[in-house]
Amino acid sequence: MLDCTDRHDRYFLRLLSQHAFLYTEMVTSGAILHGDRDRHLQFCPEEHPLALQLGGSDPVELARCARLAQAYGYDEVNLNVGCPSERVQSGAFGACLMAEPELVAECVAAMSEQISIPVTVKHRIGIDERDSWEALCEFVETVATAGCHTFIVHARKAWLQGLSPKENRTIPPLIYDTVYRLKQTWPQLEIIINGGITDIDSCLLHLQKVDGVMLGREAYHNPWILTRVDAAIYQQPSESLSRFQVLEKYAAYMQTELGKGTRLHIMSRHLMGLFNGMPGAKLWRRTLGELAPNPNNGIQRLLQLGATLSENNQSVA
Repeated sequence: MLDCTDRHDRYFLRLLSQHAFLYTEMVTSGAILHGDRDRHLQFCPEEHPLALQLGGSDPVELARCARLAQAYGYDEVNLNVGCPSERVQSGAFGACLMAEPELVAECVAAMSEQISIPVTVKHRIGIDERDSWEALCEFVETVATAGCHTFIVHARKAWLQGLSPKENRTIPPLIYDTVYRLKQTWPQLEIIINGGITDIDSCLLHLQKVDGVMLGREAYHNPWILTRVDAAIYQQPSESLSRFQVLEKYAAYMQTELGKGTRLHIMSRHLMGLFNGMPGAKLWRRTLGELAPNPNNGIQRLLQLGATLSENNQSVA
């Protein structure tokens, strides 16, 4: 998610779940090849398992990016064929590529030939008037033939004209049955469902019919949901940290990053949802907002407030 799941956020999320598979923001192939490569690709070892999500439509450029992703140590390369923003469309990638399954297949094949880590595709169930079951099957079959074995499917179609990216996340109806039907039709493929999923119990229900569940904005705005993932989804013991203990660990990370020149607000903004649903959450968010123009002693202020909120809500935390 653009401007959300940067490396600082991913470090924070990994404190909440040791096993959830994390994804980067969508990074364009041009930004990687012609921009600050380290800024886009570097990450902390603690973030594993981690996928690099790419945006692009040039098979040669994407293949170069895939090689770089493997060299940097990513566990997966994911091609975004689901983003409906006009800016993405103007670059001829994102959801508009669902109208060109052969080109997506070329991109997947070019990347797969260059790397040994998996190449996956994230897409919608349709776009504009191209939203029939037959069109979706054509897309999946064509791309699967090129070497993609994992499809992350947002269970909404996208309107490329007339709706904003935000509206495209809410207005087109969710049709989970279409994603279930993909799994029934291609049981040999890994089908991961995405869209409108807001709790772990719902994840468990979806997992009865598909292979995986992707949480997007819910995991960003309500990150504490991830503390249930290890035990409920992976049947692995959870570290069971309190909110304050998580804050302490992330504060140590922020302190180290400050020494490298990273601005506090770039890191602290990802903590907005840490106390969501608890008394004092509004004060917490307001305090975080105040750090942006005046970061002096910011980490200490957060630790002091976090300790107070955790003490006041000990039974919840």
